[in-house]
This record gives sequence, structure tokens and C-alpha cells, in this order.
Amino acid sequence: MKIVVTTPTGHVGSRVVRLLLQAGVRPTLLLRDAAKLDSAIRERVDIVQGSQSDVEVVLRATEGAEALFWVNPRTTDGDPIATWTHMGANAARAVKDNGVARIVFQSSLGAEKRSGVGEIDGLAGTEEQLDRTGASVLHLRCGYFFTNLLEEPDALRDGVLRTAMPIDRPMPWVDPRDIGDIVTARLLSTVWAGRHVQGVHGPHDLTFTQVAAIVSRATGRPMRAEHVSDDDLRDTLRSAGLSDKQTEGIIGMSSGLRENFTPEDPRSILTTTPTSLTAWAHENLRPKP
Repeated sequence: MKIVVTTPTGHVGSRVVRLLLQAGVRPTLLLRDAAKLDSAIRERVDIVQGSQSDVEVVLRATEGAEALFWVNPRTTDGDPIATWTHMGANAARAVKDNGVARIVFQSSLGAEKRSGVGEIDGLAGTEEQLDRTGASVLHLRCGYFFTNLLEEPDALRDGVLRTAMPIDRPMPWVDPRDIGDIVTARLLSTVWAGRHVQGVHGPHDLTFTQVAAIVSRATGRPMRAEHVSDDDLRDTLRSAGLSDKQTEGIIGMSSGLRENFTPEDPRSILTTTPTSLTAWAHENLRPKP
């Protein structure tokens, strides 16, 4: 079985690669920089180095593949939605031209709205492109990653978790490793077919106020949640050098989910994953002795 994994050094992809190796599979990894792979992994996988923006690279990586894990990688391009739409088109062409039978796509909560959710609109476009291939596709509508907290060193240092979301609005928070578990199970399974949507919601919906309290207990440092207006966030992003489309793409991910949004796939035994934020924070945020 040839299984192709994109973004294999990311929080989700690295988990998928490890589990596939433990299952006895030699996966094909599509990534920009093979030097980022651990040497112990590099000798057990097949590597195609290049960008997912290059359709010839994607075609070469997926030739003969039975299953594909597709992730639209982070981009610093001035128009992230356009970039992700282009990458989605490359994925769809490779699926059709190479006859890939099963695709697991890492999407996001909010993609079901199809528009008005900032950068998530690019994921919605990729969903639609993959759907039109006629292959069997699973769209994983993932919640807010625990690991996003690792990208807030100022918040952890200053004790203020800032967000454009209402700080008392519950939302799904999830450990990326748990997403990787679901991805791997679906890539290895050959018994499913058709188009499917599955939420990945973590064990509990959490408000930012609750998240700040959990992080505070785990680290022993006081932390509070603070709401930031769209205008203040816009000023901050622009002052950091982001383009207008990059800025609005980030803001839209919050503004598009603030009002009248209900996940298409609600919380259930299938969408609830086990790792709690408390356990993750103790492992990843607690100061080392």
C-alpha cells in the first residue's frame, strides 16, 4: 500500500508518519525540506522534495498511491486563500490523474460555511475541489489546536491570552496528535468509500477564559484571557508587515465563527478525542525542572 503524507514534519503529519511506520508501512513523504526529517525516519520512508504549489511535484509524489493525507501548509504568500485554492487544485488533479482511491483532508471547523471565514475559505475551496474528483474523501473539520499556544510566547510570558473571539464562547480545542491518530486509522482502512465529514473536537469545548485558567494551573503562572477588537488586531498585524489579504484572512477566521455558527458534525463519540488540555499543558507548557 502506497500512502502519501504531506506536511510530514508538522504537529499532525509527524504523528501520522510515526504511526504508519509502526504499522509496517513505508510512507511517501512530500515536503519542502527533507533536512527537517529526523535521520532515523529518513531511512524508513520515500521522499519527494518540493512544494505543493508545484503540480508536477504533487503528481510525482502521488503516482501509484492508494491513499493521500493532504494538508494545505502554512504560507507567507500575500494572498493565502488564493495559494490554498491553487494547492487544492493541484491535489485534485493528482487524485484524478493518478487514480488515488482515498484522501484524508485536514480541514477546519468553519469550512462548512464555504465563505466569510477568512483563511478557512481556502480550505473550503479545497474540499470542493477534492469532492469533484469522485474519489473517496474524508474531510476532518478540526477544532482549535492546543499547539497554537506554543506560538504565543509573549502571552505565556506576560500572562495575557489575547483573542478576537469572545472569551466566554466555548469552542472545540484539540491535541494535533489525536488528529493524527484518526488520520492514520482512515489511511490504513480500505472499508470506507464516498464523501464524509468528521469533526475532531477534542474532549471538551473550552472558552478562552477556561483555557487561561488551565494554563495557569499547569505552569504555576497567572494567566487571564483578554478580548481584542478586530480593529486592534488589524493594526497589530499590519504593523508586523502583513498584507491586507493576510490580515483579513486571519481576522476572518474569528469574525466568521463568532455569530450563528454550529458545526456540521456535532460532538459525538466519533468527534470527541481523548487528550485533555490539562494533560497537554503539563507536558508541553510546564517549566522544566
